[in-house]
Amino acid sequence: MAPSGTRRSSYSRRAQYNLFTGYIIAGIGALIGAVLLGLSFFQPSFFGGPRSAAQDAVSPATETAATVRTSSKSLWDSISGYYRAGSKNAELKREMELARIRLEEAEAVRQENVRLKGLLDLQDQERTPVAVARLIGSTASSTRRFAYVGAGEDDGVEVGMPVRSPRGVVGRILETGSDSSRVLLLTDSESVLPVRRAGDEVVAFAEGRGDSLLRIKLINLGINPLEVGDLFVTSGAGGYYPPGIAVAIVTELTDDGGVARIVSDPAATDFVAIEPIFEPDAASGATTPVEEELTD
Repeated sequence: MAPSGTRRSSYSRRAQYNLFTGYIIAGIGALIGAVLLGLSFFQPSFFGGPRSAAQDAVSPATETAATVRTSSKSLWDSISGYYRAGSKNAELKREMELARIRLEEAEAVRQENVRLKGLLDLQDQERTPVAVARLIGSTASSTRRFAYVGAGEDDGVEVGMPVRSPRGVVGRILETGSDSSRVLLLTDSESVLPVRRAGDEVVAFAEGRGDSLLRIKLINLGINPLEVGDLFVTSGAGGYYPPGIAVAIVTELTDDGGVARIVSDPAATDFVAIEPIFEPDAASGATTPVEEELTD
């Protein structure tokens, strides 16, 4: 069935209205565009205000977007820099550790050279050592204090010879073997050494206590003239040691003398010089309780 003519007429009229309205809007838009184009040519500053207003309106949004972009880039740079810094720090730590090891090795070599130079200075004196050897061991847990040196009869070492380091007296040879010898340390409970206070004639005996310390017993009893810090050296009496070699420093006073720490600690000594007996004739008649036991 064909549509009625009334509906077709109303439909055509509505379409005509819409088309006409579209033309009017397009014409108005073209006119406005032409006016704005003419103004942009003849009055360029006319649009400055609207542009600024529009820019001000969108500035918060663009600023936020720029902040997010910059922050994300900074965060990424920080993360990547953190991982790179970790590897660099690890590398620097390895280099510092190696440098510290090399420095400690160099310091050890320097100290070794100082000790060896001290022993060479001993050799430059009139009393030439019989041998210079390494201190290869000592008794640490026993009340008896012995040490062992890497030189013996084959090197010319004999019983009774003084053993000293660059700092002072260590002890004297007690027994000899072909290539090694046993040393009676000053701190042994059977060791007795004639000493005097450096700088005057206050004489005493330095007796070992077996605990790494010495007991200084004055020969002339009375008012104790000693003071903490006094240095005692060998007196030369007995014939084994030459006079003037450092022995001990007083750390505590007693009624008949004091308690002293040895100057040349065997635990801190690597090399020692074994010297000839100072006065063999005088030393031949002097024996200690240890030597008497060995003789018997």
